[in-house]
Amino acid sequence: MAHPKSRVSKQRKRKRRTHFKTVAPNVAICPNTGEPHLWHRAYWHEGDLYYKGQLVVKNTIEE
Repeated sequence: MAHPKSRVSKQRKRKRRTHFKTVAPNVAICPNTGEPHLWHRAYWHEGDLYYKGQLVVKNTIEE
């Protein structure tokens, strides 16, 4: 097996890894409720569950 001739320093290793960056999540605005939410995710709005702008689960608990 190959072995490195000399040890790679922490600074050199971290310089190489600086290109890995996080990206901001994509946020969509629902055309029906106006609620911002993540793409391809269901979201709650006023006790009801919506997905792709359509009501999926209705809140049946009356307060």
